[in-house]
Amino acid sequence: MSGCGKVKAWQVPLRLVTGAFILHSGMEKWDGPDEQAQGVHGMARQTFPFLENIDAPRFLKLLAAGEIALGAALLTPMVPTRLAGAALTGFAGSLMAVYAQTPGLRKEGSVWPTPDGIGVSKDSWLLAIGLALTLSPHQKHHKHVKHIKHAQHVKHVRHAKGHGGCHKHHCHHEQGGHPGHHGHLKQAKLVAREAKEAKRPAKGVSPDGHSHHHAHRHGPGHARKGCPAHH
Repeated sequence: MSGCGKVKAWQVPLRLVTGAFILHSGMEKWDGPDEQAQGVHGMARQTFPFLENIDAPRFLKLLAAGEIALGAALLTPMVPTRLAGAALTGFAGSLMAVYAQTPGLRKEGSVWPTPDGIGVSKDSWLLAIGLALTLSPHQKHHKHVKHIKHAQHVKHVRHAKGHGGCHKHHCHHEQGGHPGHHGHLKQAKLVAREAKEAKRPAKGVSPDGHSHHHAHRHGPGHARKGCPAHH
């Protein structure tokens, strides 16, 4: 059953056991005697009054056909698990309704069965299995999400390789190879400060290039061309 890709491994025993049991039960009822038909029909019509319009043998045939179809669906791998689980849940739910409404199957004021109701009360296990199969994750959706995550991972790896790796790219920015926003701002401030320093005259030098010491020795009127500093 797991080879077709529709049934997961943990679902195999649930579908196999319940399917085989229900299929066998339906086949046994198909040619059941009138006594069995009367007994099953009597219990069912107490819970579902509209069944009074169906005679007992016909009801038994319909019930047998339903159980055969449900058992075959559970045993067929091509039938989606959630669909088979929903059908099993509905069938088991009707059986539990019969258990709850039929006098003598439960202890008074309790959900626990009497000796006569033990066989019907065990159908609660079918209800639990049906709910488990119905609520199982959708396999196609799971594969789709896994495929998307794999594609995103591949895209991220390719992007990292194209840029030398995200960590290396970030470190390259931090070390000055490719300054980011803060690096550009810091560099602009540095250029502005150097330009300001370049415009400012050097300490001890006049705008005409003579030092204050030279002017003090030769006088302010000393010709530039006679100064050795200009040769």
